[in-house]
Amino acid sequence: MKYRFRSNSVCLLLAALCAPCIWAAAPQSDQDTRKMAHDIFKQLIEINTTDSSGSTTIAAQAMAQRLLDAGFPADDVTVVGPDRKGNMVARYRGKPGSKLRPVLIIGHLDVVEARKEDWTTDPFQFVEQDGYYYGRGTQDMKVSDAIVVTDFIRLKKEGFVPDRDIILALTAAEEGGKSNGVDWLLKNRRELVDAEFALNPDSGGLVTDHGKPLTMEFEATEKLYADYELIATNPGGHSSLPKPDNAIYHIVDALDVVQRSPFPFELNTVTREYFNQMAASESGQTAADIRAILATPPDPAAIERLSRDAKYNSTLRTTCIPTMMSAGHAPNALPQHAEANVNCRIFPGHSQEDIRLELVKLFNDPTLTVLYKSDAGGLTEHGSDRKAMAPPPLRTDVMQSLRSVTAKLWPGAAVVPIMMTGASDSVYTMAAGIPSYGICGVAIDRDDVRMHGKDERVLVESYYTGVEFYYEFLKKLTTRKG
Repeated sequence: MKYRFRSNSVCLLLAALCAPCIWAAAPQSDQDTRKMAHDIFKQLIEINTTDSSGSTTIAAQAMAQRLLDAGFPADDVTVVGPDRKGNMVARYRGKPGSKLRPVLIIGHLDVVEARKEDWTTDPFQFVEQDGYYYGRGTQDMKVSDAIVVTDFIRLKKEGFVPDRDIILALTAAEEGGKSNGVDWLLKNRRELVDAEFALNPDSGGLVTDHGKPLTMEFEATEKLYADYELIATNPGGHSSLPKPDNAIYHIVDALDVVQRSPFPFELNTVTREYFNQMAASESGQTAADIRAILATPPDPAAIERLSRDAKYNSTLRTTCIPTMMSAGHAPNALPQHAEANVNCRIFPGHSQEDIRLELVKLFNDPTLTVLYKSDAGGLTEHGSDRKAMAPPPLRTDVMQSLRSVTAKLWPGAAVVPIMMTGASDSVYTMAAGIPSYGICGVAIDRDDVRMHGKDERVLVESYYTGVEFYYEFLKKLTTRKG
């Protein structure tokens, strides 16, 4: 996952309906399941799967062995992919003769880089401390990988037979680098992952406030990820003779333009429904502003006020932000070359090339080069014409199962559609014609989002409740009615 924001202004949906509200405790799995879930999670966290020095192949092989040891046939568990970018695909067989096409679950095994010196704990050690599990991937997204592997084994031991095949693909290179696993599988081994629809636990999830459930978010659409390289060049010279056209100044001025020039306000069917629900749960000025942006025409002052909240701002428009800079060749010389990476999350309906051209127009500077950077790091003068896919139709079976299990585990928590403001591997499944839904059973407090950051962690009980969620959800989703 590229990033998952949590609103810092969502109010309890039931605050006006009951006082006090009592949230039912989540059921506890048996001790054997709990131990298995712990051991699988620990094993995954302690396998380095970063792009620079790790291997998703080792993690894929470890999870494959877990499933084989649990009795899955060797023909139904496969590890494929290039070199260190291996992917595991496992098929849980449904009823013989079923005419229903499979459901696919995708989850990436790779994690963002983490430096030990930046962390309080070792990012590649599974540490339990103060009621949390710490380690790189405890939020994004080895937590969900471990959950689904655990539940595959748990359901298998119980003898559960779903009404269709369930496919689990644990994949490489979502967080960067070459050979994205979902893309690779769809292009090279489509038969392993072809499905009627897909579930992606890399998005969505339960939003809590100091442990109290607020809303169950599910991803109905998502933004498109893109990186652009800004490059300024200059003849340079001796540092004792400074010039006003310094290449660093050139880049900094361009980045200042990015900061001061937000992209236009937009809504689509998903974000309109999201704000409709937020208007009912917010209060005061925020609630009034949300209603004002939903009006025709929308109120510019309300847009500006809501844009001060990071979550709402990223939901209202395309956003671009500088993330890396490099300049100069010697401490006593004027820089001859300066560059910066600008990372954009593109509102559905616009292509990566559309946004590159918008940046060129925004800078209005023919001496500044704006290049598109591919996922593999290559630079080109023309961006991809790929756009974020339109939201898929909401399936009745998926939504009924989600609402039912949410009501059981977290009574009163509303199920809310969201546009993921980052990006995920659903972009590949959607492009391949497989409708995809971001559904996760892990609760993360809105003030404790640490994915991609220092001291990533998840509440111990949030993890085990997530095990219960996907166990219940998969059973309900794949059990024929009547």
